[in-house]
Parts: sequence; structure tokens; C-alpha cells
Amino acid sequence: MQEENAATAPRAVALRRVVTAIAVVMSLYHMYVAAFGPPEAVIFRGTHLMFALTLVFVLYPSRAGGGVGWRIVDALLLLAGLGAVLHIFFNYEYYTNRIIYIDELTLADRLWGIAAVLVILEGTRRILGWALPITAAVFLIYAGLFTQVTFPVLLEQLYLSTEGIFGSTLGVSASYVMLFVLFGAFMERSGTGQLFMDFALSLTGHTAGGPGKVAVVSSSLFGTVSGSAVANVMVDGPLTIPLMKRTGFRPAFAAAVEATASTGGQIMPPVMGAAAFVMAEFLAVPYAQVALWAAIPAILYYVAVFFAVHFEAKRHGLHGVPKSELPRLSRVMRDRGHLFVPIIIIFVGLTMGYSAPLCALAGSLACLPVALLRKTTREGLTFNHVLEALEEGAKNTLSVAMACACAGIVIGCVTITGLGIVFTQIVVGLSHNALPLALILTGLAGIVLGMGMPTTPAYIVMVALLVPALVKLGAPVPAAHMFAFYFAILSAITPPVALAVYAAASLAKCDLWAAGWHAVRVGAAGFIVPFMFIYEPALLMINGWAQIHVSLLAFASATIGCMCLAAGLHGYLMAPARPWERAVLVAAALLLIAPELISSLIGLALLAAVIAVQLPRRRAAAQPA
Repeated sequence: MQEENAATAPRAVALRRVVTAIAVVMSLYHMYVAAFGPPEAVIFRGTHLMFALTLVFVLYPSRAGGGVGWRIVDALLLLAGLGAVLHIFFNYEYYTNRIIYIDELTLADRLWGIAAVLVILEGTRRILGWALPITAAVFLIYAGLFTQVTFPVLLEQLYLSTEGIFGSTLGVSASYVMLFVLFGAFMERSGTGQLFMDFALSLTGHTAGGPGKVAVVSSSLFGTVSGSAVANVMVDGPLTIPLMKRTGFRPAFAAAVEATASTGGQIMPPVMGAAAFVMAEFLAVPYAQVALWAAIPAILYYVAVFFAVHFEAKRHGLHGVPKSELPRLSRVMRDRGHLFVPIIIIFVGLTMGYSAPLCALAGSLACLPVALLRKTTREGLTFNHVLEALEEGAKNTLSVAMACACAGIVIGCVTITGLGIVFTQIVVGLSHNALPLALILTGLAGIVLGMGMPTTPAYIVMVALLVPALVKLGAPVPAAHMFAFYFAILSAITPPVALAVYAAASLAKCDLWAAGWHAVRVGAAGFIVPFMFIYEPALLMINGWAQIHVSLLAFASATIGCMCLAAGLHGYLMAPARPWERAVLVAAALLLIAPELISSLIGLALLAAVIAVQLPRRRAAAQPA
């Protein structure tokens, strides 16, 4: 055994160095492209895919510790994937000059096309599991066996066009996601996570339920640079969850707060989840426009979660952490406040109209120099941190890259078969031309899709199959896309498959189902906010700043509605709420969330009635016995 370990150790070290070298080169290549411009679309996307396939088949072997036979299988699959891309590169003139769907495929085209599809399905399975590859396989079977589309035409669509594997979704991964994931890696290496935690502790740690509010604030801040719910949980959770439990929160509720707050990171500008970049590509708008649309809904989401924590803490009499044990805001800003500069650079760059990849590159390049400005943040910072950030950025992009390539197969099948039109007709028929019912069906579909696959492919499938029906029934196009985006995200906190809850529950050491249902209650507003901006598009600021007064009024009404919803669900407003008071508060929330003036006034009247009833009880409880 010792001889075997001695023989494999050098091999493992060599493999580790090869992986590091490939990952670093991948990151540097994408940084170069962001600075100096990309090559032609297929060349750029194909290069991105080759890097991703190489790392996936090296890092995720057929069988960990498998013998020579399994390593040969991995090598052959990798060579097949690389060969499929290189076949296009080496025959690029033929590829660009051929007439699609007219010129016949050569034998090599067919073989390499089949290889590309199979290798992408297998690579996606290795890094993301079975759900997305099976979904793609179902679409392939439908296109091949149940439509009039011939096999050569289908293969051409998937492999030799920009409507399949090398489509816009893979382009989003190459152009946008890679750079923003790199930015997150550089931010982490520069110590920004500690800044977020200390900043949140200094602001809210001493208030009622302070550690829960710290989780909300720090997760929203980390979400601005992460865009990944599970990653957010694993960074924030080890600090916030034990602190919440220590101050009296039940373990399941603590896990729910962290999972719900972390999930909101995907909708938190300026750096949202990968699907937001796909949305910008689909709608042909700048990414900054999507971030603007997301701003008010993201604030509403976090306001609701914040109030949920506050009311739960007040109902159970939970206090915060003593101020003496907390960092002071002035000291936090003096010691680490400069680490906010890279985020400000991205925000200002997007606002000024620079491209998102260039802004992400500028933010990434600023991280370490900014960290070197003060002694408190430059201690221990070395060149190895740069290499680690480059390597981690490439590795963290792999799941998105493979998801986007596999989603390209789905989109290719939908496009060539006209399945999107069929689904639109089905949804319109099932909803009987009623937009509310179509929205409910779409929301349920988003949650189900998101249970089995990441947000990005779930959103892509919804855009291909369901969003056109919402638009046909009268929903504004940006609002329909944001609706799909939200519900693809919310699956992370919706049982039975809720990945963010799983991660948080493992840290809290609590029951998964209990944490999941608490998460649904804490994040209840997240399920209502999408309906709000469908019926009140001013919440998305679709007209920019032109109707800001309308947006602010809608925002104010919706904020009070979110507070009422949290109070009703958690049984506390100014004093513990009786059952009928909870029902009235939920009713007030729904009325305030509706865009009509009359309904909002009725909602305010109901809220005032509950306050009038609870105020004497609050005063009585405050008086000494």
C-alpha cells in the first residue's frame, strides 16, 4: 500500500500542476479578450468550451481512483470533445461559406457532431448531475422521433450553427460569466468577505435578532459579487448560523434565514446570477439595463427577509449581541472600507455605459492593488493569491459553461421544431387566456425546473417554452423575463429539492424539511414580488428615470406590503399578533402589493386597524409590573 501511495503521489502533484496551469491560462485568455476584444463568435465560444471540457474531464474522472481503463475512457472522451471543436476551427472557411440546411453534411461533420453532443451531455452530467442531460436528451428524442425534422438537419442545427451548442448561451458564459466569476474570486482573495461580515455586524448585530439581520445584510453584500446561492451560504453560513443559534434562534430557522438571504444574491445588482447575463443577451439590452430592472425587486426581497427576522426575534424575545463584542462601524470602514472600491468601479462603469466584461475586468484588476493600500488588508497577501484567484475563477465557471453548452442543445431543438410555439398555445389554452393563471403555471414550472438544474438552464428553458405565452397574454417583455428569472432562482429555497437550504441545514445540523418550510415562510415575499412587477411594471423602472415618481410610489406601497406580509406570517407587528390580526395583516399585504390606489388605501386602513389594536398591548407590556 505504501509503495502504491508513493507511486501515485508524484502523479497527483503533476496533475494538480497541470490543472492549475490550464485554469490560469483559461482565466488569462478571457481577461485578454475582455481588454482587447474577442475573435469571431464561434472561435471564442469554441475556445471557451475546450478549456471547460479539459478541466471537467480532468477534475471529474469517470471513477475516482479508477484504473488505467477508466483513465483511457476519460482521455478518449476529452479527445472527442476537443476534436469536435477543432474540426470547426481547422475547416473554418468551409464552415463560414457553406449554406446551412442546403449543403449536405460530410461524414466527418456527422461524426464530430454526434461526438460533440454526447461529450457535452456526459460532461454536464459529471459536474451537474443527471437532471439537465436527461432534459436535453428528452428534447433530442422529441426532435428526432416525433417531428418532421431529419437527423442531418437536427445535427446541423446543434453543431454547425450558432443556434445550438455554440449559441448565445455559451457566448454569455464566455463573455460575461467568466469575468464576473473571476471578479468574485479576486474579491474573496483580497479579504472582502471579512469586510462584509464586520460591516453587517457593526450595523445590525446589537438589534433584536441581530445575528439574523447580520446574515441578511452580509449575504446581500456578498451576493453583489457572487451570484451563487450555495457559494454564498458556504461563505457566510459558518459565521452567521452559529451566531444565530447562540442568541436563541432555532437551528432550522437560522438555516432558513441564511439560505433565503443567500438566494437573493442572484437578484442583487450590480453582479447578479449568470442567468441575468443570458437575459441581457436574449433581450439585446446592456447588462446595466437588466441590473436597473432588478434593483427595486431585490430591495423588496431583502426588506421582507429583514422584517421576517425582526418579527420572529421580537415574538420570541431574542436580543442581539452586546455592543462590546461587536466591531465599530468607524473602525471597520477605516481598516477595510477601501475594499468596496472594486464594487464601486463596476457600478460606475456600468452606469457610464462601458461593457460588462470590461467593467468586471477593471474591478478584478483593482482588487489586489486596493488591498495593498493599507496594512490591515495587505498582510499575508502574496503573488500566490493572484494565481489562486485565477485558478478558482476558471474552476467556478465550469458548471455554468457546461450548463450553457447543454442548454444550447435544448434551445436548438426548440428552435428547429417550433416547440416554443406549441408550448405557448398549450399554456394559453390551459390558462383560458387569463394572465394570472398563466403566471401561476409558469411560476410552478420554474420551481420544478430549478429543482433539477441550475438557475441558468432553468431560466433558458422557461424563456424558450413559457415566456412567449406570458408576453402574448399582455405581460411586458422585460417583466416576463424577470418573472421567469425569479422563479428559477426561488427553487433554491423550495422543498423538496432546495440546494441552498441543504447547504445551510448541513451547517446548522437541523432537519432539511423543517429548514425548507421555514425558508419558504421567510422568503414568502419572493414568491409575490414577481407578480407585483408584472402588474406594476414601474417597479422595474422599465422607462428608466422618466417615471421615477411612479416607481417610488409603487415601491413605497410594496415595501409596506412586504412588512405586513412578514408580520402576518411571523405573528408579530408591535406586539404578538392574534390569529385574526395575522389574517388581517396578510390581507393588508396583498392589497398593498396590488398596484391600484383603492386597494392600497384599503390595505393601509387594515394596517392602521391592527396597529390601533396592538398599541395598547405594547404599552401595557412596556410598563413595569
